[in-house]
Amino acid sequence: MYLVNKEKINQSLSTKIVDARVAQVFNSFEGVLVTSSFGTTSAVLLHLVSRIRPDHPIYFIDTGYHFEETLRYKKRLTRLLDLNVIDLRPDPRRHAMTEQQQLWSQDAGRCCRVNKVEPIKEIKEKHDVWMSGLIGFQNRHRSTLRIIDRQDEMLKFYPLIDWGSSLVREYIAGHGLPQHPLKEKGYHSVGCTHCTAPGVGREGRWSEQSKTECGLHRK
Repeated sequence: MYLVNKEKINQSLSTKIVDARVAQVFNSFEGVLVTSSFGTTSAVLLHLVSRIRPDHPIYFIDTGYHFEETLRYKKRLTRLLDLNVIDLRPDPRRHAMTEQQQLWSQDAGRCCRVNKVEPIKEIKEKHDVWMSGLIGFQNRHRSTLRIIDRQDEMLKFYPLIDWGSSLVREYIAGHGLPQHPLKEKGYHSVGCTHCTAPGVGREGRWSEQSKTECGLHRK
């Protein structure tokens, strides 16, 4: 069904403002998975969800390697928007292995699989649609994505994918939302401490490697 209707859904959503896009997907599908990294642009989608579907679960993958600033920002937005945040964590033994071997410096892809991809696998299987706040301007791969895409057996919903950086800034400022504390230090995208440096867009993520995504949002 999703393959047949994907084009029609994209046409419908592309003509709508972002609030209507989010509302339409919530109203059209029962199993909507919402995740957030509580990164530098995350406040937009979190604010939208808090208004359109209050108390809807928002999953946060706690890799064990987040910046303290990210964890404080998560607490602040959770209180401010009254979010229903559920933390997901990697298997303790496998996480310990990545720490002992400093796997991020040897095989960053495997480190991401253990600490990001595996913790959400079981949750994904219980949902039909995955809503996330990816935005097209962040890198070349994301600029090729559409509002509704397909990954394996799931529909991926990117309500902000066609936004520009100015729209993000205007939304955050216009709704009085706080910025991620690392944004003013030059971090335009924030992930795990070992693999994140200051940079525009996602230039600071895995900056010395060819890797550009953690594996959660591959094509």
